[in-house]
Amino acid sequence: RSFTDLAGLPMPTIAVLEGYAFGGGAELALACDLRVADTRAELSFPEARLGIMPGAGGTQRLARLVGLSRAKELIYTARRVCGTEAVRLGLADHCVEEGKAMQRALELAREIAQSAPLSLRAAKAAINQGVEVDLATGLKLEEYLYAQLIPTRDRLEGLKAFADKRKPNYTGE
Repeated sequence: RSFTDLAGLPMPTIAVLEGYAFGGGAELALACDLRVADTRAELSFPEARLGIMPGAGGTQRLARLVGLSRAKELIYTARRVCGTEAVRLGLADHCVEEGKAMQRALELAREIAQSAPLSLRAAKAAINQGVEVDLATGLKLEEYLYAQLIPTRDRLEGLKAFADKRKPNYTGE
């Protein structure tokens, strides 16, 4: 349940992968919005070799990230995946040189932090909930969430900052 709580946080989350992320560690990373690995990172889902299976959302989140067949292969074989391959498979979003994953994650966080908090929350909800329903329902959800942003102070600030050619000062209102 705690991984589901993490995935459900309204703000963007970033996992840093340096070294081993096996089983629950890999599942924890899957619960985050973005994953940054370094070249020495290794991810694996070894539960089937232990007489169990990924039980903290791994079967569901992995399949949604890398596709059904690839998820089955990774879970059935417990194959270790390095950071470079994790990016190729869609399991990680970035792979950087050893020891630089935290730095890259913080850079991403700073980039994300330039966006309006309410916009990020709405976009995350639209993506996460929209992928669970048919396209027409997802589009209606997007329209609804978009409309919630129209009367916000942050939207007005964003438009004014753009017109004034300055960085916006978002307040989350």
